[in-house]
Amino acid sequence: MRLALGTVQFGLDYGIANQEGQVTRSAAKAMLQLAAENGLDMLDTAIAYGESETCLGEVGTQGFKLVTKLPAVPDNCADVSGWVKEQVAASLSRLGVDAVYGLLLHRPEQLLGTEGKTLYKTLQGLKETGQVQMIGVSIYSPGELAALTPQFRFDLVQAPFNLLDRRLHVSGWLQRLKSEGVEIHARSAFLQGLLLMPQGLLPDKFSPWADLWSKWQDWLAHHTVSAVQACLMFPLSFPEIDRVVVGADSVNQLKQIITAATSVASVDFPDLHCEAENLINPARWPFL
Repeated sequence: MRLALGTVQFGLDYGIANQEGQVTRSAAKAMLQLAAENGLDMLDTAIAYGESETCLGEVGTQGFKLVTKLPAVPDNCADVSGWVKEQVAASLSRLGVDAVYGLLLHRPEQLLGTEGKTLYKTLQGLKETGQVQMIGVSIYSPGELAALTPQFRFDLVQAPFNLLDRRLHVSGWLQRLKSEGVEIHARSAFLQGLLLMPQGLLPDKFSPWADLWSKWQDWLAHHTVSAVQACLMFPLSFPEIDRVVVGADSVNQLKQIITAATSVASVDFPDLHCEAENLINPARWPFL
């Protein structure tokens, strides 16, 4: 299965449409069991996701490939290499594993700073020691890759990609990364659940894009697929995408996502492409 289970909800109360709050340990265990039973074998987490790594270590991740992310290196860090190694050692300890499938930088622009080459060399060293299988970056915009790829080689890139945010494809980076042998993970398929919310329940701050939402709701009304199905079918329709990272707040929600991802349908997707950062980048939402 080309899904990966995002586990930010295992450590934080996360998502604009989240009605359940942080996932309990018992629910997390049940969700991983459901994932394993359905061939979903990859988990996505991060050091910055609150208790997520600790939760995963406690409930057990045997049989899963793990991808985690390194937070920003602190300003004026005297020993970048030592700091990175300490962070990764602590991460592995919390997760209860000897190695992870992928290690991504949450702040890849730090590679362009004065300690960038040291940072990258340390990541490569972690690959050589077998603690990490793949190194890469988690980006907010494909534009970030223009400055990074001439200097650094990545095994794995995670980027937002959904019905609204199609920049990875439109910019040509999706095809370019794949041609260079990079594994591609698409996140934000539901735009933190915003794409699953009825128009009448959308917060007022999204009213500038009411026409876009009307177009989306009209499309759903005239097709036999659900919003969840359409949101998953879109990124999965691109063969260049290796994994689609999805988050869930409960066992039932994960069950719905798995069912939607395995149901086959061929549709012409609505053209909802939008490059308004205030809409497609959730980091901007608190300031709207």
